[in-house]
Amino acid sequence: MNMQTVEHHKVAIVGSGFAGLGMAIKLKQKGDDDFIVFEKESGIGGTWRVNHYPGCACDVPSHLYSFSFAPNPNWSRMFAPQPEIKKYLEHCADKYQVLPHVRLNCAVDNARWNEQRGIWQITDQNGKQYTATMLVMGAGGLSTPAYPNIPGKEKFKGKMFHSQDWDHQYSLQGKSVAVIGTGASAIQFVPELQRRAGKVSLFQRTPPWIISKPDRAMNVAERLLFKRFPAAQRLLRDSIYWSLESRVLGLAVNPRLMVLAKRWALKHIRNQISDPELRKKVTPDYTIGCKRILMSDEYYPALDQTNVDVITTGIQEITEDSVITVDGVERKVDAIIFGTGFKANDPVPKDMIFGRNGTDLVDTWVDGPEAYKGTTVSGFPNLFFLVGPNTGLGHNSIVYMIESQLAYVLDAMKYMAKNDVNWVDVAPAAQKSFNAEIQGKLSGSVWNDGGCQSWYLHPVSGKNVTLWPGFTWQFRNQTRHFDSAAYIANRDDSAPQAIQSGATA
Repeated sequence: MNMQTVEHHKVAIVGSGFAGLGMAIKLKQKGDDDFIVFEKESGIGGTWRVNHYPGCACDVPSHLYSFSFAPNPNWSRMFAPQPEIKKYLEHCADKYQVLPHVRLNCAVDNARWNEQRGIWQITDQNGKQYTATMLVMGAGGLSTPAYPNIPGKEKFKGKMFHSQDWDHQYSLQGKSVAVIGTGASAIQFVPELQRRAGKVSLFQRTPPWIISKPDRAMNVAERLLFKRFPAAQRLLRDSIYWSLESRVLGLAVNPRLMVLAKRWALKHIRNQISDPELRKKVTPDYTIGCKRILMSDEYYPALDQTNVDVITTGIQEITEDSVITVDGVERKVDAIIFGTGFKANDPVPKDMIFGRNGTDLVDTWVDGPEAYKGTTVSGFPNLFFLVGPNTGLGHNSIVYMIESQLAYVLDAMKYMAKNDVNWVDVAPAAQKSFNAEIQGKLSGSVWNDGGCQSWYLHPVSGKNVTLWPGFTWQFRNQTRHFDSAAYIANRDDSAPQAIQSGATA
């Protein structure tokens, strides 16, 4: 590597959504300007930039789904729409002056750990090279679209796109449209699509459990109150947090408590759908909570309209102008929209991150991604994940988890600076024991044993590599301080020091 052409930074951050942006802001707040943010898109915002389909909105109340250090008193609704969240993130980036550190249209091609120099060597999509002491992955799990493996889809000559790549230039007015998938994105855009399209054929493999969404506009008086008295907004934020946190009791502690949630969901179906056959089609046969519980008051009424057909027969193939199901029925369509979600349980592509001895990170994850406290991976010094393995949530705000991890990473940096440490690498035993405990806690939970196949579970091993198995405040307690005892550390002018770990989940 030609050192004269290499740009060096103390910290390299990948992604500019809540995670990457949060990391950048926290560095700024402590007076550290020596960092760079790699963003593959043409603007910041992460998930809330790339997902812009009609009806896109958050399903966590915005007064909680926001940075605790940057409250927004002006949310227009309890559950903010996508443009508003994107605008909020752009405002935060501007307010905390992190934009000069961001490289747009600049995806990381690969990052390699240089053992001799104790730094990360990074190459971007244009071949430009950088080095960094620390590498922070904040790309998140909802950024790479997942497509179903359906024979013939490459033959289709009509319009075809994933919900993340919504083509707003293509008019759906009066068209015959196939929607494949009924996940969180689909239940938001299908009602919008139903109002525009001539015919909607919704191909459903597994119906989601859906409850009513307690959304409403925030009135002028509330916004004024929050602006003048920030404590009032903090009180609302806290009340939302503890309300959502209580859901863990049924999801992980005692799944039998989900009976009450099931009653609410079944009542929601009865109240919103008049056709008994359609009711049967949309009623799941697995325990509520096994897949992500969705919220909508518009989805079921949209399915009940005459121009929507819910098809539960499996798809055999896609032709030039149609979708054919396994029973031989052919449906002619002008467009196909995939509402099939993201590759959440494979967060890093192969040939991207190489640790000690040139080991590809993906090759160490044969049974699915795992990390210590969802943040560090053995064999990959000074690499920190935000929203890493088993930090996802089925019940509360991921921003809370991100802020917990930010505190952990910052404390690691503080420890390294104070003790003249070049790099830290989590001990294999610490990572192993932590994940054994995580998987033990997930065993018996609704997410693992609820009778469904969800994106929470890794497709190869069946392990739940996505969710945190308990209360989020427990995770915060564990990440409040960097536990150096769980790590192998390399100090200046010294050999690596291995320290026995006793850390647990």
